[in-house]
Amino acid sequence: MGTPESAVPSLQRLLLDGHDVAAVWTQPDKPAGRGDKLRSSPVKAFAMEHGLQVEQPRKIKLDETKELFASYNTDVGVVVAYGRILPTEYLTAPRRGCINVHFSLLPLYRGAAPANWAIVNGDEKTGVTTMFIEEKLDSGPILLQQETTIGETETAPELMQRLAHTGADLLSETLAQIHKLTPRPQHDHEATFAPVLSKADGAINWLNPASTIERCVRGFQPWPTAYTHHVGRRLIVWKAAIVDSAFSGEAGQPGEVVEADGDNLVVWCGDQSALRLLELQPEAKRRMSVRDFLNGTRLKVGDRFGEV
Repeated sequence: MGTPESAVPSLQRLLLDGHDVAAVWTQPDKPAGRGDKLRSSPVKAFAMEHGLQVEQPRKIKLDETKELFASYNTDVGVVVAYGRILPTEYLTAPRRGCINVHFSLLPLYRGAAPANWAIVNGDEKTGVTTMFIEEKLDSGPILLQQETTIGETETAPELMQRLAHTGADLLSETLAQIHKLTPRPQHDHEATFAPVLSKADGAINWLNPASTIERCVRGFQPWPTAYTHHVGRRLIVWKAAIVDSAFSGEAGQPGEVVEADGDNLVVWCGDQSALRLLELQPEAKRRMSVRDFLNGTRLKVGDRFGEV
């Protein structure tokens, strides 16, 4: 049971390891792109390429859907970013229950966007956990964990790509040892949460230190992105770097442009810090370098970004 690209390596590993995949459950096709044509999830596309049975129920709480799931008579259910909270009937239908591949070191970052929040919050490390699923969100007993260091300039999509493959390896090891692993209970008082991202999360608050804003730029990709406003139009910041203490320009107010020339676009932030913008995307335009952006705008030193 999975939907996005990050779930594909686990499905692929199940096949490589010789497991009999009874069925693949994924979210229904959704309209996307110009013309709102229906687009399959990455998991469905992979499953179809390999001749696997695909189920895409719109409502998983219906009795007929629960009965369909139980009818596969499986040994174990594997869940990787499926996108739905499973009712009890799903958790008890497979003989060994349901195993989740979760992209954090539980009990840290229970919830929908663990990799994003780990970067935004400035964590130095994260990882993957396999666990038995219980009704309470991401609270089930832990089977195995694998830790990894977060790169200094790593974006959320880059981190997720690594974690997806780590998760596939960990799933393989978990299933190979399932009969001898001793599940380890989680302690709720140690838990932190990674809530679903909202568009509002991406709005840059220039009162924050440059280090915080730079992490938001990396962590809120590919959505909602870190964005501000210039002359009333949305401006996405795709890449930025903290300006070190050697910056020789004049200080400004949070959100104020203190340097704008050639490849250099520096914005003053909170805590007496500055952020160098490197790659931008004006509203309704392509991603571009700072040089291209400055060549196409009348931005000057003293202008201010966004709502502060």
